[in-house]
Amino acid sequence: QVQLVESGGGLVQPGGSLRLSCAASGSLLDYYAIGWFRHAPGKAREGVSSISCKYDSAYYADSVKGRFTISRDNAKNMVYLEMNSLRPEDTAVYFCAADITMGYSTWFGLLPTSYDSWGQGTQVTVSS
Repeated sequence: QVQLVESGGGLVQPGGSLRLSCAASGSLLDYYAIGWFRHAPGKAREGVSSISCKYDSAYYADSVKGRFTISRDNAKNMVYLEMNSLRPEDTAVYFCAADITMGYSTWFGLLPTSYDSWGQGTQVTVSS
């Protein structure tokens, strides 16, 4: 069983920064990739960023390029999402997910269907 737990969400002002953490129950090296997704009320689920657990590669949605940075720490089984220059439209519940069995995240890293294990989510609110 794979467990993913997100943390680090909260309320921040526009232009502020926040770092989200995703703690995995097992070794990241057993996974193809870890992705971050967000879901805001009235909007479709959006892939934000993903990072390969086998190679040093990452994907970013156009909406967050240059503002967000994904990283991982294999020794701690942790994946992070550093969010800078936050905007109100970044407000959403953020989820981390793992591609454990499929490998499709190699080609479709920002598609929710590429992942088969999900955390509970953490709320990020950007407001003045």
